[in-house]
Amino acid sequence: MALRLVNVNLKARDDAALGRFWANALGWDLSSEGPGVTNVAPHGFNWPAPEAVCVDVVKVPDPGTVRYRVHIDLATTSADHQRELIARLKELGATPADIGQGDVPWAVLADPEGNVFCVLEPREIYRDAGPIAALVVDCADPRALARFWDEALDWTLHEVTDDRAVLRSAQGVGPYLELIRRPGTTSAPSRAHLDVMPYRGDDQEAEAARLRALGATPADIGQGDAPWKVLADPNTSNYRF
Repeated sequence: MALRLVNVNLKARDDAALGRFWANALGWDLSSEGPGVTNVAPHGFNWPAPEAVCVDVVKVPDPGTVRYRVHIDLATTSADHQRELIARLKELGATPADIGQGDVPWAVLADPEGNVFCVLEPREIYRDAGPIAALVVDCADPRALARFWDEALDWTLHEVTDDRAVLRSAQGVGPYLELIRRPGTTSAPSRAHLDVMPYRGDDQEAEAARLRALGATPADIGQGDAPWKVLADPNTSNYRF
């Protein structure tokens, strides 16, 4: 058994407005599975598939304080593309953000609801990833967290050090999942989390038990009587399936 990583989930006061921002930012299409939920996916995309991790924006009464433990890195193909993308994102409502990054070749921006993301300089490794280069999770121990996600997902672990671990779909397509050591990582709730999904025919309860055996713990984010389960990985980053 293994799970698929299918969405990054963003909380918002206005899901439609934030969904429009991310659809324009990525060049993807908008849809909605119901009131208060805006879905952003590539044009013609047959969800779920490893070629992309989609974006779900969910309306909540108060998203709370912005936390940066999970964020999106955007890919660019040239220095001109990076400059043009940054300018376009600012026109769409993004603003520069300072998270202590210092003098780096990438840009750190915040979307209209304050969620921080990065626009990377051109990197060969991301050339075929699509507009989302990576989903980045800050953590205290990349090695330990990599062991969890390597067992949880049907993805391949490409790199693991004391400071960084990198996974990608076993098909070698789509974005990367990067686990980065950050000093002062806390267990406070994050505005973003990962959505994972069992394969057709796999049992959700059995998968939940398997994840708990790997170190996941149940989490309450106010989901109530929902058909999905909310767990926290050993880094206490929430995810849903």
